[in-house]
Amino acid sequence: MENEPDYENVEQRLCAESTEEELNKSFSLEASLSKFSYIDLDKELELKNDLIDDKEFDIPQVDTPPTLESILNETDDEEESFVLEDPTLLNIDTIDSHSYDTSSVASSDSGDRTNLKRKKKLPDSFSLHGSVMRHSLLKGISAQIVSAADKVDAGLPTAIAVSSLIAVGTSHGLALIFDQNQALRLCLGNTSVGGQYGAISALSINNDCSRLLCGFAKGQITMWDLASGKLLRSITDAHPPGTAILHIKFTDDPTLAICNDSGGSVFELTFKRVMGVRTCESRCLFSGSKGEVCCIEPLHSKPELKDHPITQFSLLAMASLTKILVIGLKPSLKVWMTFPYGRMDPSSVPLLAWHFVAVHNYVNPMLAFCRGDVVHFLLVKRDESGAIHVTKQKHLHLYYDLINFTWINSRTVVLLDSVEKLHVIDRQTQEELETVEISEVQLVYNSSHFKSLATGGNVSQALALVGEKACYQSISSYGGQIFYLGTKSVYVMMLRSWRERVDHLLKQDCLTEALALAWSFHEGKAKAVVGLSGDASKRKAIVADRMVEILFHYADRALKKCPDQGKIQVMEQHFQDMVPVIVDYCLLLQRKDLLFSQMYDKLSENSVAKGVFLECLEPYILSDKLVGMTPQVMKDLIVHFQDKKLMENVEALIVHMDITSLDIQQVVLMCWENRLYDAMIYVYNRGMNEFISPMEKLFRVISPPLNAGRTLTGFERLAEDTFSVLDEQVVMGNKLLVYISCCLAGRAYPLGDIPEDLVPVVKNQVFEFLIRLHSVEASPEEEIYPYVRTLLHFDTREFLNVLALTFEDFKNDKQAVEYQQRIVDILLKVMVENSDFTPSQVGCLFTFLARQLAKPDNTLFVNRTLFDQVLEFLCSPDDDSRHSERQQVLLELLQAGGIVQFEEGRLIRMAEKAEFYQICEFMYEREHQYDKIIDCYLRDPLREEEVFNYIHNILSIPGHSAEEKQSVWQKAMDHIEELVSLKPCKAAELVATHFSEQIETVIKKLQNQVLLFKFLRSLLDPREGIHVNQESLQVSPSVTEQFIELLCQFDPNQVIETLQVLECYRLEETIQITQKYQLDEVTAYLLEKKGDVHGAFLIMLKRLQSKLQQITHQDEKAKEDLSLKDVEDTMVQTIALCQRNSHNLNQQQREALWFPLLEAMMAPQKLPASAAPHLHPEALRSLTMQVLNSMAAFIALPSILQRILQDPVYGKGKLGEIQGLILGMLDTFNYEQTLLETTTSLLNQDLHWSLCNLRASVTRGLNPKQDYCSICLQQYKRRQEMADEIIVFSCGHLYHSFCLQNKECTMETEGQTRWTCYKCSSSNKVGKLSENSSEIKKGKTAPLQVKMSPPCHPSKGDPAVKKAASEPVLDPQQIQAFDQLCRLYRGSSRLALLTELSQNRSSDSYRPFSGSQSGPAFNSIFQNENFQLQLIPPPVTED
Repeated sequence: MENEPDYENVEQRLCAESTEEELNKSFSLEASLSKFSYIDLDKELELKNDLIDDKEFDIPQVDTPPTLESILNETDDEEESFVLEDPTLLNIDTIDSHSYDTSSVASSDSGDRTNLKRKKKLPDSFSLHGSVMRHSLLKGISAQIVSAADKVDAGLPTAIAVSSLIAVGTSHGLALIFDQNQALRLCLGNTSVGGQYGAISALSINNDCSRLLCGFAKGQITMWDLASGKLLRSITDAHPPGTAILHIKFTDDPTLAICNDSGGSVFELTFKRVMGVRTCESRCLFSGSKGEVCCIEPLHSKPELKDHPITQFSLLAMASLTKILVIGLKPSLKVWMTFPYGRMDPSSVPLLAWHFVAVHNYVNPMLAFCRGDVVHFLLVKRDESGAIHVTKQKHLHLYYDLINFTWINSRTVVLLDSVEKLHVIDRQTQEELETVEISEVQLVYNSSHFKSLATGGNVSQALALVGEKACYQSISSYGGQIFYLGTKSVYVMMLRSWRERVDHLLKQDCLTEALALAWSFHEGKAKAVVGLSGDASKRKAIVADRMVEILFHYADRALKKCPDQGKIQVMEQHFQDMVPVIVDYCLLLQRKDLLFSQMYDKLSENSVAKGVFLECLEPYILSDKLVGMTPQVMKDLIVHFQDKKLMENVEALIVHMDITSLDIQQVVLMCWENRLYDAMIYVYNRGMNEFISPMEKLFRVISPPLNAGRTLTGFERLAEDTFSVLDEQVVMGNKLLVYISCCLAGRAYPLGDIPEDLVPVVKNQVFEFLIRLHSVEASPEEEIYPYVRTLLHFDTREFLNVLALTFEDFKNDKQAVEYQQRIVDILLKVMVENSDFTPSQVGCLFTFLARQLAKPDNTLFVNRTLFDQVLEFLCSPDDDSRHSERQQVLLELLQAGGIVQFEEGRLIRMAEKAEFYQICEFMYEREHQYDKIIDCYLRDPLREEEVFNYIHNILSIPGHSAEEKQSVWQKAMDHIEELVSLKPCKAAELVATHFSEQIETVIKKLQNQVLLFKFLRSLLDPREGIHVNQESLQVSPSVTEQFIELLCQFDPNQVIETLQVLECYRLEETIQITQKYQLDEVTAYLLEKKGDVHGAFLIMLKRLQSKLQQITHQDEKAKEDLSLKDVEDTMVQTIALCQRNSHNLNQQQREALWFPLLEAMMAPQKLPASAAPHLHPEALRSLTMQVLNSMAAFIALPSILQRILQDPVYGKGKLGEIQGLILGMLDTFNYEQTLLETTTSLLNQDLHWSLCNLRASVTRGLNPKQDYCSICLQQYKRRQEMADEIIVFSCGHLYHSFCLQNKECTMETEGQTRWTCYKCSSSNKVGKLSENSSEIKKGKTAPLQVKMSPPCHPSKGDPAVKKAASEPVLDPQQIQAFDQLCRLYRGSSRLALLTELSQNRSSDSYRPFSGSQSGPAFNSIFQNENFQLQLIPPPVTED
């Protein structure tokens, strides 16, 4: 702990007001109304502070005789106040809430659930709110508590109660009473009484501080007079004996108190005085047998709220272990609310706290209750009828468990968690303002009283568990202060005043945080504010004055802590961190006088600080937040940026500044020299109201290169060294155009607006300037209208756009009309009489004119012959350059309305001559001559492919007549060869979409065979990707066969693939076509499709034999690899043919396919080496083995072996080649034999295991759980005289059959009675009993009875219920055993696994070349996610 030293501006008076500005409205206090102002609450809080202010009341010392008091006081030299007013006046250790770095004892419990929650990172509220709470040790009281324990055996402190006095109870039954100066005034009781009554477990002081109630650990209650120290009452029969007093509380009525004992009961104590005799009557409000109450809290009202309508009810809140109750004690006992807890930790402590708060300008009591990590707020109101209503407010979710909740004012609450850390919370925003570790307090816990150890520990386990963290009697609040009772000390905690919070940050050298906190006070956004009163303007003025003081201190500190030596960057960084803070807050406080006088002068002492200061002003100037700087600062600002070569920044600053106080000529010169054209224009406009001079200056720069014939906006560039010059001139030209546009539109450049009175004047000046015949200081060679000419040369289109926008704004007065006509005449004179302008520029002019002439309110006049001249100029140039540019210009002119200026026939003729096909299209479109537009597309190489979309749109989009569509289609048919050669797929799609019935007509028109082939391929082959439904396409087989014949000619390699996707063709005719072109593979494919497998095989065999003959007779130079590749490909195709068809043939037909193939492959190998010198025996032998392996799946191996051995070559003993085949046959035989043996063994084991289980299930006896019927509850033996049968189920329940029949637990099935367990079925009616296998396993519905009946399966889908009468019926034992067997053995049977394995193997063996993937393996039990391979039988489970 550390003492807080004096600081010059610490507030001398601590006021516990809450600065809630909205509550400053004045509401009169009326007895019948619940309207109270927050000011009343704040005054009340202030009053309570004043009551314990030692300086204001200055209570003198009382002469104390040499009693216990003098003994306790002999070690103290001076008295100390426990109300911390000014740390400089009192010797009190003020604890810095952020100086703790040790955790409390509780936080070291790693097993504590709350300790795990604390790992969540706490928000850094210190930087936002500063230190909110002040934590102080009451040294006088603490020392005297320790002294009393040592010298008079007072024992350790156990309870504390605070009013204008402080009462501390001890473990030896003494109550020590201290006054406001921490002096011990009374010592109530003695140790002998303490030995009889036990420790003081609860204390309470009444409102006027005249009476003290003490509750004891052994259940007694005493009342003391605090003025005289006399014992007034000793109450021993107020509650059941043997229970400790947990709480005792005075109500607002001094004759009424409430106590709560360790039995969980609550009693009302009424104090009376009859005939001078003091009595106490006790009434039980809540019995502990209905739920143990462990916390009570009566509603206390302040003196100024004593007439509040709620107070007449004398409300009491009680918290039991399961719920909250709010009851009214007056006028009669009534329960107003109960609120049950949710699920929570049983060791968490229930907490209650009342406070009056203002909601919607009405003050009403609010109850906070919590248990665990959630705080609920309940607002209590009284309606006009006199009834009380409780409404739930927004609750607070925390990440720690609470053991104490205290209101410090209506907006701020202080929470203590289970690891002894305080959390200051703003109630409305639920923001955590500060956390304080208070483990050093060594807080006293009331666990022993909750466990009632003094009376033998006769309490419930639940209450004892709550008592582990109970500290109800160790924390007391009064007047905005919270007192914490430790084992050897008393601490007080209160809110710091706003000024103290700021100063606390200053002492820690956190100046930036202090300014931020002060600004939050200034703006009214701070939380837990104390010490600011008055209206908003007054409060702001007080805070602003304090902030100015801090800013001066901040500036001095910035200069003082600047590094004296080192790199300049270090100094700059230092000031860049600090100077912007000064600028920000001066501007926020609207103290430009301070900023530009004292602050600027102070920072100007350091050149680096001055520069950073000036740079900080830039963003404020650019955002127009800073206007009205002093001339000196403006001048220094411009010079600073000029010195740093930041001219762009200078320009941006100038156009946002009021430059009337500067030397305008000097600024203009600087702008011109540094090419700051925006700034120059701004200075002329704002400083001198001069708008023409900037234009003249800019024209002088951009005119010379334009007059020399160079273009600035085009892409023509000269040498590299002229790049920067030209770019600069382009920028200037663009600025000039924008500037002229702004002037003509009434806007200021570069931002803002021209004053309204100057707008017409500026417009007239600009127009007069533009239409000047000659410029100032013109040379004799200058052409007329230089300004218009320059702008037209610079950017014709943009200049005309500027004029068009200006014409839009003109009003139709006489002067405006004259200006428009004058400008138009000048434009025509400049451009038409000059050959310097490009077609685009001329076209832009006439497009502009056409738009103006097309307006309904047009007043311009333009000679029509000028348009004819333009047409001649665009359509009949001297050369063919810029063809597309000229066409586009003319098209824009026509679209802008210029078509009315031309004779249409002449226009079309000239456009066709000039090959302006877009112009022709535009004209034909107007005349609806759509067929001619097709010619325009086909002749235009840039747009010829768009003809298909055009034709499609005309034919499909509604709005065109049938004649127009017919003419378009006829034109398309006339040009069909052109269309097909252009894009065959688009042409085919067009025909198929619109005229599918005329396909044969189109075919006849296509004389070129290649074009016809492309067209048919696009039309019929779906792989070409045309978007047509092939089914709706009506194509005759002859057309398809014609396409196949063309395909055989032009692309024979694609015939088979195409035939696979084509549908409409005849097999016989197609076979004739393929035979004509000798395409053997295709013919074989078609024969196979026809069903002539043998014919297809003979063709392929013949082709294979010819290939083999080629390699046996080829010469040395032939390409051997290529020939072998042909043989292999042909053989693979032949094998595939045989495989595809073998499983549909019988054995003889298979041999007719495979053996000739084998013979063909073996024939070349029989030739002598001299007859085939270039034969490759190894390659042929490998191919032969491939044939043998493939045919083994379809031909029996003995047949193959016999055929090979009958061969004369191999029959003579050459068996080496077939050794591998024979070994393979033996391996296959061994594998199949092993598989068969394993299958037989598994089946035998399954059968044996199933029979064993069946026998065990049938012979197993049943053991009932009880010896009485579960329905009538009578022992089964007593009713045996009724000859009633006893039924026992496998679940252990036992019934009389008569009782089961009465409960309708029987079902007749196929002549047999089936029974159901009543208890199991009735408790599971929601579920489907018989369908749930787990329920069956538990014996819920599968009964085994003494009288054996089949078990009942009520499921409608049960096949056992639906068996036909003709089927054999199992007896009950068999059904029971079979059910149990099915339960134990789930999953796929082994027979199913083996069947699938055999299918997979057999299918794999004869489908090595098949592309089909559909089969058993792809709908497999192995792919089932529930499949489990059971390697051993499951064990028999006992029910």
